[in-house]
Amino acid sequence: MSSRQWRPLATALASTHEVLAPDFVGSGARPPWPEDRPFHFTTDVDEIEALVRERGPVDLVGHSYGGLIALQVARRVPELVRTLSLYDPVAFGVLYGPVDESLAEDAARGRRDLARAETNDVFYDDERGGREPWFEVFVDYWNGAGAWEALPEPAREAFLRVGRKVYGEVTSLTRDRTPVSAYEIAAPTLLLRGEQSPVAARAVARIFAHALPNADLVDAHGAGHMGPITHAAEVNALVAMNAMR
Repeated sequence: MSSRQWRPLATALASTHEVLAPDFVGSGARPPWPEDRPFHFTTDVDEIEALVRERGPVDLVGHSYGGLIALQVARRVPELVRTLSLYDPVAFGVLYGPVDESLAEDAARGRRDLARAETNDVFYDDERGGREPWFEVFVDYWNGAGAWEALPEPAREAFLRVGRKVYGEVTSLTRDRTPVSAYEIAAPTLLLRGEQSPVAARAVARIFAHALPNADLVDAHGAGHMGPITHAAEVNALVAMNAMR
């Protein structure tokens, strides 16, 4: 959500690119999102689209929620996106819309996988959303049972500081139903997915790889959803290569 995880990539690209690594609303160095104010992911899409319109054409890079935002921006202003590099983009709407027959089972498995989190009564609970019980469900979905409890206390505190905004991101994106046919993106697109990432994230990447005309699908071997951090050297090298096209 903040620009911090991309600092090594920014360093690697600095000699060839002007690197812009914005913090999303309510994250990083920006003021917290108001606790009592609803949030929808299109707020972040609007901000990044405005930046792209000002500075484009651009090479867009995104991980997880950032990957969804990058895809939505590229859908709005495809002429201003030179390349896309996405790791586990959470554009879950494509799991619910029409897909090629060969991908129907992937989409169905993805929907079943999402239900692991969504059927927990805390997941859409506006009172507990973004609080510790909610984050335990959320973090354990992405990283395995016990992942939240295993986090150091400072890491848990960092999550909780942005909790209400994250809750708004997640609830709005899981209710999104933008079909893959709406993403008319011709830019060269690198779709990275963790070998150990959740089934739903892997299914989304495969659906986009099939639908976008200039897409390459690459598995990050041994990596999970946090591959851009745990396997930064491998992921950043692939992103840099895509941005050099």
